[in-house]
Amino acid sequence: MKKVTPKQTASPGEGKTALLVIDVQQGLFQKSTPIYKADELLQNINLLIESAHRANVPVIYIQHDDTRGLIKGSPDWQLHPRLQPLPAESIIYKQHPNAFEETNLGEVLQGKGVTRLVVCGMVTHGCVRATCIGALELGYTVTLAADAHSSYSPQAAELIEKWNVNLAALGAGVKPAAEIALA
Repeated sequence: MKKVTPKQTASPGEGKTALLVIDVQQGLFQKSTPIYKADELLQNINLLIESAHRANVPVIYIQHDDTRGLIKGSPDWQLHPRLQPLPAESIIYKQHPNAFEETNLGEVLQGKGVTRLVVCGMVTHGCVRATCIGALELGYTVTLAADAHSSYSPQAAELIEKWNVNLAALGAGVKPAAEIALA
């Protein structure tokens, strides 16, 4: 994996933080291999969402759309019922692993003055990885919630550890959800 040097979009301390909740969709919870630590995952994601709401930090939900099961508008495509976006919160629809690719995510973040991202969601080695790398390449300061991303892979525990280490090596901050200060 190549080392990515982020382009600085703002000086440290400038800009705002946003929480990205990636692909926490019902169909991913219905695979033959269950989501690794699903209850803990949802609990930690909701901890981050509640913390963001208290700090008046924007929460942006990402929903993947593809023809292999997460078909836009289908029951599988819907957000998990334990997530309840507020009416004013942004939802970005995507068709690529990197949530910045062919979406308006960058414009939404820019419009809110966001330069720092906290990332959580699914799946670790797919869309979470790709979006973190995409954000770092665009110059965002990225914090990955180490215990708030997962997958339905039989190797999920190893993949979580691997990508926590690899994304930290690329420049992301990696820490448990309870230790992330959203401000």
